[in-house]
Amino acid sequence: MVASRKPELNSSATVANGKVALLARLRQGDERAFDELVTRHHSALIRMAMGYVADREVAEEVVQDTWMVVIEGLGRFEGRSSLRTWIFGIMIHKAKDRGVREKRHTTFSSFESADDDGDDATDPSWFHQSGEWAGHWAFPPQPWDDQTPEKLLASQQAITAMNRAIEALPRTLKDVLILRDVEGVEAKEVCNILKITETNLYVRLHRARERVRQAVEAYLVGRKPTM
Repeated sequence: MVASRKPELNSSATVANGKVALLARLRQGDERAFDELVTRHHSALIRMAMGYVADREVAEEVVQDTWMVVIEGLGRFEGRSSLRTWIFGIMIHKAKDRGVREKRHTTFSSFESADDDGDDATDPSWFHQSGEWAGHWAFPPQPWDDQTPEKLLASQQAITAMNRAIEALPRTLKDVLILRDVEGVEAKEVCNILKITETNLYVRLHRARERVRQAVEAYLVGRKPTM
């Protein structure tokens, strides 16, 4: 039994060592290390920032400011969270501040209240009602790659439809979808980045996946056959 777990443990140790090595290189001013970091996270930072500010141009400014803070603050980074959590936290703080200055926070508040407390309220049967797992997810959201129509997304048009659906999501849903499904961030880290509970994470993730799924299904149903 112990032997069968060694590859997994070794893999985890390798990932952890890689993160430590990357941080050390960053603190030494290694430009390639910084390029790796930007390549890994820049697109997701932009997409998330766009949920807080007026347009892509402003989102890019927010993310550029974020990278400047990261460069200047690496020496003070204490490692109490992951480097990724720290970076996304900086971006969210800056994006919120910029959004408030653009007087868009009222719109966001209405988005959140409509999304979290509106007609698509969570079905209590989705969660264990008693026992050790009370309040935990009873039927976890299904991975996209296990179901249709995701398996049918062979055309660029369908992928475009999916991306448009993601961009149209309310910010609270878009953030969890980008972090969890696009970036592959572990659930616990997503909760740390967004300051939400695990239950809220899975509720939002379920809603986000369903909305995108419905949009893609609508595209597939309405798609003209290829001649």
